[in-house]
Order: sequence, then C-alpha cells, then structure tokens
Amino acid sequence: MAILPCIAGASELKIHINMIKKNLRSRLYWQCRRGMRELDFALQDFLEANYDSLSDTEIQAFQELLTYPDPLLLEYVMGRMQPSDSAIENVVSRIRSTVTD
Repeated sequence: MAILPCIAGASELKIHINMIKKNLRSRLYWQCRRGMRELDFALQDFLEANYDSLSDTEIQAFQELLTYPDPLLLEYVMGRMQPSDSAIENVVSRIRSTVTD
C-alpha cells in the first residue's frame, strides 16, 4: 500500500515536467519570431522539427542563441559566420540542416 502514493506522485511529477517543457517550447517559439522572415522560418521550423529530441544543453544553447542580435543570428544561420561557442555552433549546424532538408 505504501507504493501507491509513490506511483501517483511519480505520475504527477511526469505530468508537471511535460507541462514545463510544453510551456518552454511555447516561449521559445514566440522568441523565434524575429521580424526577419528568413530567421522566423528557419528558427520556427527547427524548433518544430527538433524540440523533442534536443538535449538540455542544446535547449540552453538555443535559448542563448535567441538572445543574439538579428544580423549576427542571420550570419550564423546563413553560414557566413561560425559561432565560437561549440554548443551554439552545434545548434546552428542543426538549424542549417533543418533549413536545407
């Protein structure tokens, strides 16, 4: 009988974690709206196609990437510049592969 509360608690925790991830996805999707159509499409398409498979490190890198100014972000996505941070570079590479697929 002592196991049942743990199972219920684990289930509730899983539901709570899923809600947090869904809320984060929504916030990130909103932040992908940059005002430059090319960036909007690239970032939103990447997020839709890859969010569920992103690691925590990749999500953090993507969040950081979204703080960059649009001109720099466009240079990265277009492949004209490479980020110096390897985690950001990995995410940019994934974004570029999503755009070209």
